Amino acid sequence: MSEKTRRTRALAAGAGVAVAALALAGCTTTATPDAGASSGGTITIATTNAFTSFNGDTPEANLDTNGMVGYLTGVSGGLGLGGFQRLDKDFSVLDNTDFGTYEKVSDDPLTVKYTINEGLTWSDGEPINADDMLVNWAINSGYYDDAKLDPASGEVTNGGTQYFTLAGSTAGLDTTAFPTISDDNMSMTLVYSKPFVDYELVNPIGKPAHVLAEKAGVSEADFIQLLKDTPKGNPDAPVAPNATLKAAADFWNTGYDVTAMPTDQSLLVASGPFIVTDFTPEQSITLGKNPNYKGSMSPKYDQLIIRFIGDANAQVTALQNGEVQAIQPQASADTLTALENANAKVHSGSQLAYDHVDLSFAGVFADANVREAFLKTIPRQQILDSIVKPVNPDAEVLNSQIFLPTDGDQYTTAVAASGYDKFTEPDIEGAKALLAGATPTVRILYNTNNPNRVDSFRAIQQSAQQAGFNIVDAGSPDWSSLLGSGSYDVSIFGWVSPGAGNAALPQIFKSGGGGNYNNYSNATVDTLVDESQVSLDPAELADIKVKIDAETAKDFYGLPLFQSPGLFADNGSITGVDYFGGQTGIVWNAQEWTLAG
Repeated sequence: MSEKTRRTRALAAGAGVAVAALALAGCTTTATPDAGASSGGTITIATTNAFTSFNGDTPEANLDTNGMVGYLTGVSGGLGLGGFQRLDKDFSVLDNTDFGTYEKVSDDPLTVKYTINEGLTWSDGEPINADDMLVNWAINSGYYDDAKLDPASGEVTNGGTQYFTLAGSTAGLDTTAFPTISDDNMSMTLVYSKPFVDYELVNPIGKPAHVLAEKAGVSEADFIQLLKDTPKGNPDAPVAPNATLKAAADFWNTGYDVTAMPTDQSLLVASGPFIVTDFTPEQSITLGKNPNYKGSMSPKYDQLIIRFIGDANAQVTALQNGEVQAIQPQASADTLTALENANAKVHSGSQLAYDHVDLSFAGVFADANVREAFLKTIPRQQILDSIVKPVNPDAEVLNSQIFLPTDGDQYTTAVAASGYDKFTEPDIEGAKALLAGATPTVRILYNTNNPNRVDSFRAIQQSAQQAGFNIVDAGSPDWSSLLGSGSYDVSIFGWVSPGAGNAALPQIFKSGGGGNYNNYSNATVDTLVDESQVSLDPAELADIKVKIDAETAKDFYGLPLFQSPGLFADNGSITGVDYFGGQTGIVWNAQEWTLAG
């Protein structure tokens, strides 16, 4: 479905090491029978988006396919197969005791200790230890940042430095003191100055410390000492950036982005059961077994090839021809019919994802009347009827930016507070009245390779022109890299959640958030978002979310369109494919698949 996963880790994912969870259940991972044994062979699947980066935790690389690879290799900053936790099918948390353990040492102040098991190594043979946790804490806490950011543009205003650019936010970890490291260098203890609603979803494992140190031109020991010796950043008294830390940050921000299979093998270093072995741009990425992985989730097959096929019909054809064994196409009535004709096994359900229209709070939409006028032209019911209803006849127009219809009473309460339901059908005359004869030019960004987004654009274009808007087609196959670029006024895309946590709130709605591509800034919303990260009362947290929904609606932030339907299918040649509505999609249990027969 061409989703942005980052800032995801909480809605579309992502976001740094902290992945917040709504419902938590401490369980132990279930070991695959005869884990580590291999029956050999290759499994090939198809997804929609092409792979672009080995670091899906930056705003520019927060695509679902990048997140899938990070999840399988264990080097994503969120939950995955190579760290302390992952999610089960019902979005409960599975503790990966093969990797290590974590425990809450104290409630006041909130104190959490992480301990890595002895003897674990990265795929290149280097040891995994507290150095890696400390470096990833530094990345995701913003501890060394001394920049003040403009609330609207996100630009630095005081000459300070923002080292690591996150797809999500530093919320939660930004309240922690410098960690305590155990004498054996296998444990890290975090002490929070405030409660943190999602502390159980913090996974302090991501990119390897020794690789970032090498890219910064120092030894791992010297890099760790640098972190210990460098004081916490003070935005009121910014200093010259630390050259070594900035070199590491610059590499983390952009050095993992690729347009070809890297010759630098350090980009491929993994902690999970899979490791990338080949990459053909715009075509496929191949993952093999990590030879140094010691956990219970090593697959029984030898290779997993992920092909990038944007067209759903082409995915179905590839499945029918045996070119791939499982697919995750965009759901549509035509796709379902084609799968039935191909005698494929279909796995379907609702995604924890939604399509939406966002307005950029600059340029033509600096005027609230113009924003409201444009929203009045969006034919949401028509879009739902043409795109989603053929797949899910019970679907309804989405009327919340935070809750989904599957959230029940919370969703109903949010709809009543936000008033988004007043924008179900276009009000062209009302839009004209607000424009008062003006004919604003509006550039709309969307994915031209996604038929559903093309249909949404055309429906909006036709309707908005009736009110006097001059619509410019700013669609692009590179839409994701253009988000936040200022080259458009409206964006049509989707957020997909990992299925747990509240990290999406600061990521998307807070001034300067990693997923705040439209430069939205509201002081009341900022305060509410901050409160959401420290509220431990479920009822209070739900109320805060409703208030955020209502505030963004009053600002004519944009419009949610619909909850996205999800669809997987396989041709019977593999077993274990099971539906999952979170952002890791079809690969959420790829380690458990086996070749049939």
